[in-house]
Amino acid sequence: MAGFVQQAVGEALTNYLEEHPQEAKLIVDKVILAATARVAARKARESVQRKSPMGGGGLPGKLADCSDKDPANCEMFIVEGDSAGGSAKQGRSRQFQAILPIRGKIFNVERVMWHKAFEHEEVNNIIQALGVRFGLGEDSKEANYEKLRYYKVIIMTDADVDGSHIDTLLMTLFYRYMPELIQNGHLFIATPPLYRCRLRNIEEYCYTEQDRLRFMQKYNNGREDGIFTQRYKGLGEMNPEQLWETTMNPETRLLKQVTIEDAAGADYVFSMLMGEDVGPRREFIEKNATFANIDA
Repeated sequence: MAGFVQQAVGEALTNYLEEHPQEAKLIVDKVILAATARVAARKARESVQRKSPMGGGGLPGKLADCSDKDPANCEMFIVEGDSAGGSAKQGRSRQFQAILPIRGKIFNVERVMWHKAFEHEEVNNIIQALGVRFGLGEDSKEANYEKLRYYKVIIMTDADVDGSHIDTLLMTLFYRYMPELIQNGHLFIATPPLYRCRLRNIEEYCYTEQDRLRFMQKYNNGREDGIFTQRYKGLGEMNPEQLWETTMNPETRLLKQVTIEDAAGADYVFSMLMGEDVGPRREFIEKNATFANIDA
């Protein structure tokens, strides 16, 4: 029966395409585009995964690696900006903490064909640093985690709107390309403080505005006068000791573990805001614009 079906469909399709040349051209263009994308994806993955004899075993030059080689003991911080990256490198524990600075907002993987991400330097650096490998077959998008170098991957960005945007971009990247890292509990987001409050010899880091108000209430009857408050506009404003104490020290830091639901939510928001469908985007903006703080 398969032969009869193939013959019937083939003849009907041939007749249709001969009678509809515009549709035939669209189909052929899509086939060529898909084939080109598969070849480009294979070449891009090979380029990412090819070890350079001059590049320290294929690791990116910006990566400050840790000395421990047991992935279960190691963690890598993806840090926003070279300034914060420098402080993190000075403040970290070199035994088990690696630092990878990235420049601002990374590539938005939602808006490009799958293979294009491998052509982006910052995405390449993340993949190479982690040791994740992708199948080299033209149709393979499966990630191989056998050589994963860190069991904790920690996104560390500024505690502001831009930092949240970068968090979302990175979660979308991991959700689309390396979902098992999320499923297996390897992805985290660091929580830097917003304020450092001091009243005489009492000093505390406050991670939210509510924490700052509680400090005022607890130590000064809710009054702001007399309290020295330092507002951290970014990670780069903290010295290495402060960054370690508040955000990197396993005994004192606050980490948020990313779940697949978190990443899926981030992916949905990006798909909706960056996609071609205007309706959902307009509805989202109308619902949320009232609550947006454009000066944050």
